[in-house]
Order: sequence, then C-alpha cells, then structure tokens
Amino acid sequence: MTVITEEQLGNPAIYQYLLKLVGEEGLELLRRWSDVEYARRWIEAKLSSEDLKASDKARFLAESRRSDEELIGAERSDEEIAELTGINLNSVRHTLYNLYEHRLAEYRRIKNNETGWLTYLWLMRMDHMNMVLRNEMEVAAGKLAGRLRYDEANDFYQCKNCGITTTFNNAMTTNFSCPHCGTMLVHFDDELIVAALKKRLAKMQTALDNA
Repeated sequence: MTVITEEQLGNPAIYQYLLKLVGEEGLELLRRWSDVEYARRWIEAKLSSEDLKASDKARFLAESRRSDEELIGAERSDEEIAELTGINLNSVRHTLYNLYEHRLAEYRRIKNNETGWLTYLWLMRMDHMNMVLRNEMEVAAGKLAGRLRYDEANDFYQCKNCGITTTFNNAMTTNFSCPHCGTMLVHFDDELIVAALKKRLAKMQTALDNA
C-alpha cells in the first residue's frame, strides 16, 4: 500500500523521520490523506454541491463506487488533497515537495489541450519508506565512520581557557599556544569519544544488517 499506515506511524523511527521531514501539520496531512472517511466525506460533499458540472458528477459517482483501498490510493491534485484533508494548500504543496525530494511521493503531469493548463497528480509512496530509511542510515553511518577515522588518525590539543580543540599539526604551527588567547595548549585524550563512536557505529551497522 502506498499510503501511510497506523503500523508505520507507530514505528518510532518512521514517526521521528517524518516529523523532522514534514512537521506536525505534514504528519496530519498524511493521516487524513490515508483515511478513507475523509475521502468519502469529500466525495459526498462534491456530489451534493449544486455547482458540480455534469462531467465532474460522473467522475465523483465513479469515485464513490471505488473500494476503500482504491479510494485512498488514487492520484490527487494538490488542490484536491487540500480540499479532502482540510489543510491549507500552501502547506499541502510544501509537504508534497518535501516528500517528493525524499522519494516518498511522486507525481504525474497532465496537460489540458484546450487551455494548456498543467495539472500535477500526486501519489504517496510510503512503500518506499524502508528503502529511504536504509539509505539515510547508510549516509549517516558513512559520516560517522569518517569521523572515527579522523579521530583515530590524529592527536588533539585543547585550550583550557577557550575550549577549542585542534590537531597536533595545527598546534605545531602556533608553537602549541592558543591562536585566540595565547594560553598553552594541552594534550586532549579523545579515547572516550573514539569508544563512543565505535559503539554507535556498531549499533548502526547491526541495524543495517538486520534491515
């Protein structure tokens, strides 16, 4: 299923990732867009509108006969998603573009041959979530491994007055005095930091191996 599920929202890793990506309003958009009751109420409101064109009425009658899964998995324009969910159009667009940039939404562009107007029809792709999270974790693990290699390859010196930390080579260029306040630099033992980095990297690697 391409829409968000309660099981996914109940997963702390997925929830926190989406919260960081689209915020509380974006999460609420995903919930409502995936809720068949919102879709059914929206269709009923459309069909009861006196201003509904005959061609549109036929479309929404067909929509009303869809199964629940077909209804919430259907392509929608950003304007329709805003109407369906009751969320501001600008917020809808912002969320859609964020999801698209992270491969959690996709669109299909259609053109009205009479007006030349372009319409973008959107789909959620929450079935990509595990792949996206794995890729994000691989990137984070790569950065962490780089930091670990850097810490293991260098000796560090620190200014007790300013708190700045620098490498042995950089400290040599200033005769082991702080370039900001002139205080003598002292050796900084980063053994605990290296141990913490190794532990965190091992946990991430285990998670990746079991994904």
